[in-house]
Amino acid sequence: MVNVSDSKNYKVIGTNPIRHDGYDKVTGRAIYGADVKLPGLIWASIVRSPNAHAVIKNVDTSEAEKIDGVFAVMTGKDLPQQEDQFIDHGEGTENVAWSSENIMATQKVLYKGHAVAAVAAIDRYVADYAASKVKVEYDLLDAVTNVEDATKEGAPILLDSLVGDHLRKKVKNTNVASITRHEFGDPDKAFANAENVVERTFTLQMVHQGYIEPHNATAHWDEEDRIKVWTSTQGAFPVRTSTAAILKLDVSRVKVTPLEIGGGFGGKIPVYLEPVVSILSRKSGRPVKAVMERSSVFQASGPAPGGTITVKMGTDKDANIVAAESSIKLEAGGFPGSAVGAAVQCIFAAYDIPNTRIDGFDIVVNKPKSAAYRAPGSPQAAFATETVSDELARIHGMDPIDFRLQNASKEGTRRADGVVFPKVGNVEVLEAAKKSDHWNSDLGTPAKGRVRGRGVASGYWFNVGLKSTVNLSVNSDGSVVLVEGSSDIGGTRTSISMQAAEILGIEVENFRPSVGDTETAGYADVTGGSRTTYATGFAAVKAAENLIEVLKDRCAIIWSLDKNDIDFEDGTFFASKDPELKFTFKELASNLDNTGGPAASSGSVDLESAGGAFGTHIVDVDVDTETGKTDIARYTVLQDVGTAIYPAYVRGQMAGGAVQGIGWALNEEYYMKDDGTQANVSYLDYRMPTALDLPNIETIIVEVPNPGHPFGVRGVGEVPICPPVGAIGNALHDALGKRFYDSPMKPGRILNVLGKISD
Repeated sequence: MVNVSDSKNYKVIGTNPIRHDGYDKVTGRAIYGADVKLPGLIWASIVRSPNAHAVIKNVDTSEAEKIDGVFAVMTGKDLPQQEDQFIDHGEGTENVAWSSENIMATQKVLYKGHAVAAVAAIDRYVADYAASKVKVEYDLLDAVTNVEDATKEGAPILLDSLVGDHLRKKVKNTNVASITRHEFGDPDKAFANAENVVERTFTLQMVHQGYIEPHNATAHWDEEDRIKVWTSTQGAFPVRTSTAAILKLDVSRVKVTPLEIGGGFGGKIPVYLEPVVSILSRKSGRPVKAVMERSSVFQASGPAPGGTITVKMGTDKDANIVAAESSIKLEAGGFPGSAVGAAVQCIFAAYDIPNTRIDGFDIVVNKPKSAAYRAPGSPQAAFATETVSDELARIHGMDPIDFRLQNASKEGTRRADGVVFPKVGNVEVLEAAKKSDHWNSDLGTPAKGRVRGRGVASGYWFNVGLKSTVNLSVNSDGSVVLVEGSSDIGGTRTSISMQAAEILGIEVENFRPSVGDTETAGYADVTGGSRTTYATGFAAVKAAENLIEVLKDRCAIIWSLDKNDIDFEDGTFFASKDPELKFTFKELASNLDNTGGPAASSGSVDLESAGGAFGTHIVDVDVDTETGKTDIARYTVLQDVGTAIYPAYVRGQMAGGAVQGIGWALNEEYYMKDDGTQANVSYLDYRMPTALDLPNIETIIVEVPNPGHPFGVRGVGEVPICPPVGAIGNALHDALGKRFYDSPMKPGRILNVLGKISD
């Protein structure tokens, strides 16, 4: 691992301790959602639509209700009727009426897999059998499964109640939920005066996050008229907020206990099952569990949107980018809310461009409601921008990294949506890429019948801050209990503890961190947006600083001194006027009972910004020109991480995001049939890369500390998925001399571009 750093010398930060949850994970003792067992537990089964678009004429549950072992049956009419209201769950807002209708349809189904009823029975087998006896009558409607068909004149309208916001103009009878525009400078004049202009249109397909663990939820509506929920989620507090709103309850009546999470990547932020099992529990008087089968995970949870993106960029004679324009149309799925807002923020972020115009379109289609997937909207945007950038570099006869360096955004650059960059590491990442062994190595010779190409691309994610709380308490043996509310999806129990340990001057092994429920932990927004090590870590720093003040009070009692005469450094408390008076952290902990009892503290933050991050990827791709089969020969990820708190897991995030992006580029897609239903609803048919498909992913950590964080942290997890699609497309061009404007770049598409097969 290579480090480019101007960070301080820390004692805990930058080390690689054993994860606090590691032993439980590798021995199988960790408790996941499907492991929850409660006295009297019964199982739920969901009845889902076989149609992509249809009016619900009637739902007959009478036969299911007669089956022995059935305790409760529900339809969408059992959910409270909702008016349009918007709630904030930490990473965006949701319309509660649409969320409720997405959880269980009452009037229309908008995608195959849309829930229409549910059954709770003595076990899963009886529940599944009873669900098969629910009879639903439909009036079939034509389906639209891409943004172009959805916006054609005469296209079927998905939501009669939708009033589109088209550049602040209200529009009815539309599938375009919103149109937004960001513009500055004079792009039209700049394009007219440009030396070179390249304009291309790209298509991308819907893709799934690919987490191993399916969605699950267990709920008990108890005798106190309160709901207790156990679930695998990226945010217990957002689940509480959404569930309470959908069921029209005060949040104090919903308690959510987050379990370990078997992958999420953004897909486990929304709720799908929690309100359903809650209603079934109320009707049955029993705790109820539901676990999605894999086909439902694909068809009824939130994938990343596909869509079309047009990018136009112009340069002057000296290869400076003078103008850029983009139209971004992303699929929201059955209900509004695609990632187009984030895509708009990211699309030209890697470049300093004086004249820009960006139009973003949020479009409903007959597919599952899309959700976040690791830098939502940015991988799609980067594919388009980085391909056009590569073309312009070649037109000017420039090294593609030199072209990016010449036009790179930096501190003070105005992002295309108006934000001015603070200190960022875009230039430093590109310089490290230019010096890397990979970029300076020979391309090598592929096997007979194959050609090899090298590509490079950059990507950006703005990261988010939001709200977090950390509580600390000291045990008499000097260990520290840390309770936080951020779901741990990547080793963040440890990365948060490490920051508190650095402040307290003790080893991180002395920490006992846990993720609390919504009644034992302080409030925390969703684990997403690369915010947890940054924001919850910031809260841990504050909690540790507050704890030092509490412990100074205890020293003052023991030594009969004024607190202001007590100092703290490197894990030791001492009297400034009498150096002989001192306590190590552990020594003081053993004396707490004599000074007023337990010592505890809390730290909270509400951060508006997080310091965005850039990454650049280099990839060598081999292509069999007869079959179109591709292989990744070498892959290097470079990224500005601010300060690497926990380097081993920083590298893991960098490599993992790259692997997911490779899947986007070469294999993964929702393959839709003519009737609007998905054909590949299992991991057998939905091709994700495995270890057998990939080389070792090389990582180069670049550290340009974020001035907005005590230790310079920047979020890590989102950026690595942004460059791969563009980098691989550019590598394919280098190998084949042909450009690819559609993803995934699968063998059939490669052969089509080569003219060896037709569509």
